[in-house]
Amino acid sequence: MALKSDRSTLQTDISFFMNEAATRGGVASLSTAGSGASLDNGNAVVTYAADPSGVVAQGLLVNDMVSIDLTRQHLNQHKDEVQKGGKVTLLTKGWVVTNSLYGTPAAGNLAYLGQSGNIATATYGADFDGMTEASNVIGRFTSSVDQNGYAKVFVDLPNNNK
Repeated sequence: MALKSDRSTLQTDISFFMNEAATRGGVASLSTAGSGASLDNGNAVVTYAADPSGVVAQGLLVNDMVSIDLTRQHLNQHKDEVQKGGKVTLLTKGWVVTNSLYGTPAAGNLAYLGQSGNIATATYGADFDGMTEASNVIGRFTSSVDQNGYAKVFVDLPNNNK
């Protein structure tokens, strides 16, 4: 489990689909965009980006994406499972406790979009002058890592620091 039940949800987005199995607690990025409101547009797809360079973070995934045979078993609604290809809920504002981390966070430091949906302690790439890119910021760490590898993160998207 990558996301604990300790959380405060201020704002979510239900505009996107996800076409891969994924564990909740990571940051989903825009894969393809829909047009207009895109609320039921199958082209509005998010993914866990293997390379976060140049991608746009959309929100933190709060569903488990599974690929199961629905003729043999049901989705586990208590785990908030969604079938691959279904609509997902993305946290855009609020805080969560997650272990989808890359690096060792410290309370008060910025949280960045990392590889494969992880929340990183530093930006993936650096500008030519060595300064980090503010456009990869997804929020701020509000705790350090506990003994089980979880940290509290305040998510604040969309990030307008271009």
